Amino acid sequence: MGKMFGTDGVRGVANRDPMTPQTVMRLGFAAGLQMRSKCGAGKKPVCVIGRDTRISGEMLEGALTAGLTSAGVDVLRAGVVPTPAVAFLVRTLGATFGAVISASHNPFDDNGVKYFGGDGQKLPDAQEIAIEETFGSLTDGGLAHHQVELTGGKLGAARLLPEGVGLYCEAMKRTVGPGRPLAGIAIAIDCSNGAASVTSPRVLRELGAEVFAFHDAPDGTNINAGCGSLHFDAIRKAVLETKARVGIAHDGDADRVILCDEHGALVDGDFILGIVARHLKAKNELPKDALVGTVMTNLGLIVAMKRLGIVVHKTQVGDRYVKEMMEREGIVVGGEQSGHIIFSRHTTTGDGLLTALQVLKVMVEEKKALSELHSFVRRFPQLLVNVRVREKVDLEAIPGLKDVVDRVERELGDEGRVVLRYSGTEPLARVMVEGPTEDSVRSHAEAIARTIREQIGERT
Repeated sequence: MGKMFGTDGVRGVANRDPMTPQTVMRLGFAAGLQMRSKCGAGKKPVCVIGRDTRISGEMLEGALTAGLTSAGVDVLRAGVVPTPAVAFLVRTLGATFGAVISASHNPFDDNGVKYFGGDGQKLPDAQEIAIEETFGSLTDGGLAHHQVELTGGKLGAARLLPEGVGLYCEAMKRTVGPGRPLAGIAIAIDCSNGAASVTSPRVLRELGAEVFAFHDAPDGTNINAGCGSLHFDAIRKAVLETKARVGIAHDGDADRVILCDEHGALVDGDFILGIVARHLKAKNELPKDALVGTVMTNLGLIVAMKRLGIVVHKTQVGDRYVKEMMEREGIVVGGEQSGHIIFSRHTTTGDGLLTALQVLKVMVEEKKALSELHSFVRRFPQLLVNVRVREKVDLEAIPGLKDVVDRVERELGDEGRVVLRYSGTEPLARVMVEGPTEDSVRSHAEAIARTIREQIGERT
């Protein structure tokens, strides 16, 4: 059995292994057995399940629920909710763990399963490995052996959790303050035809904002289709057409966000981190005068933070690694350029709505436009090139690649850098180059990408 869990759960094309109902049922059964072993004798684990708006969501939710209840786990089905809402509900309701059926920013025909522990955090590697090992033992005979022991009252029960959305929305509103603090602010929001459609416009309106909602009519196949956080032009157009003061764009499961200022400029995760960290430091609410970024964090943010006396700690890409470093270093804010931002005083995982609300709160408290708030960060030109590959071999073993990278790094010197990595969820090699000019960055990135493409690129 190959490794099932990637950087964000198990993911693949829906109705193809591992995202078939049969495999997902066993994945639920394996997780259920693992969680039962952590509960006291006679005590049933409880799992909160949420999903995004993909056409395959209900099919896989049914399969996962069957696997969990067959393993003796009680299931609370929250329906369509953002990924961070599941993390919130697990903690709020005292559930044993949570599961999200989503493929985040991927096209609609993909789907996935990711688990959260009872603390609302993504499962550590050791627990995912344990679930994989249990899954691997579940041949038909192995499955039947466990099921013989789990009958009658030992089975889990499933019920709907219609109050889940409301509980999450109320919690989000409390992070901004009482009343209608966003009154008078016009906001354009791109819900990516995903899970945010049921939460973000509602919360913003109840906080007093004038809301122009776009791509908020999911039909099962239009999630992330030319909209959302990976398609900035859509929210930029919406902001300029509506003359909104802020644009908000989510991805399919709403755990990330990018913003657009009133002039149509992109405000990504790096700018968001800068805005919030500067504000918190001014209020003496930034422990250790530090934040956590990743190896992809733009040099412009690092330079701007240094001028303010704020240290940027860097970790590998992935919000779980950001969270781990935040906990280890006692830091309250961290995130990724993609818009996965974690505010540990409020939540345990990336939350696109929470992130947007915290920036809006800064705008209200400082009485400044978003364009003014992010102007102190000067972005260094940065280009990310994705190369579709046929296999993920060790990057250092690719013939000629090291020579090209060494040459580029010599030419960039202290004014730039190169980051090479594979996507954790797709067959892609990611080439990121940062430097002093757009032309140099483009030339260097293409040279590196060309070498990878020639050696291990997907054949057409």
